[in-house]
Amino acid sequence: MMLDYRFVDGTRLTAVIEALIFSSPQPIGWEKLSEIVTESEEDLQLNEEIIKRIINRLNERYEENDLAFRIEETGGGYTFVTQPRYHPWLSIFQHENAYRKLSQSATETLAIVAYRQPITKPEVDDIRGVDSGYILRQLLEKMLVRVSGRADSPGKPLLYKTTKHFLKHFGINSVDELPKPREIDEILKDDDMADHRRLLMERQMELEDEEARQMFDEYSEKREKKEPDDEKQNTSSVNGSGNKNNSGAEDTSNDDENDPDREE
Repeated sequence: MMLDYRFVDGTRLTAVIEALIFSSPQPIGWEKLSEIVTESEEDLQLNEEIIKRIINRLNERYEENDLAFRIEETGGGYTFVTQPRYHPWLSIFQHENAYRKLSQSATETLAIVAYRQPITKPEVDDIRGVDSGYILRQLLEKMLVRVSGRADSPGKPLLYKTTKHFLKHFGINSVDELPKPREIDEILKDDDMADHRRLLMERQMELEDEEARQMFDEYSEKREKKEPDDEKQNTSSVNGSGNKNNSGAEDTSNDDENDPDREE
């Protein structure tokens, strides 16, 4: 039976699927799961129905053992979520986290999502001019944004929207109540935003320079350790050659005296 399939080393197929979903930073679709699992197993064939049955078996096991999480399909893929019965406590915890002061990067990213939702990460990156993956994950953890699906574009990137916690955080009933003194494009052209992006780029360059200096220092240190050894080898080689010439050279001082053709 496919659900009981084991690989050559004894690893269970269900455990592999579980590990892949757990390790994925975003919802992972059944096609990707099948592609990864069958890459080294040509005889193994997985389809959407088999993947769903594996997920159901895993969820049954979690429920039987009274675990706090389960696997759900969201945003076009599978991901781990907490059991609904724990939501009252998690809501309090996440609500408190959401009220912690947001960084300028998080505020900027959240504003872009709020005004342009639904929006993909590449679109956010393009507007900000820097990678926004880490910031989006922070906003997801604070329950200020959520995955609402996938865009109908190459690569099927995830779409992000604001949440009810976002509305509660800013004390509004809908995104229509957000203040709109200027368009988001104009906001991003402000000197403060430009300075912020410049600082991010400068920091990235500093990190790259530091890495280059570290590599150069390591190279110089290796060269310094190697040069004394090379000098010792060269000295030994020179001494050996000199000894050979002194001891191995033939003495021809008497040959001239015994040479019958030598002119008197």
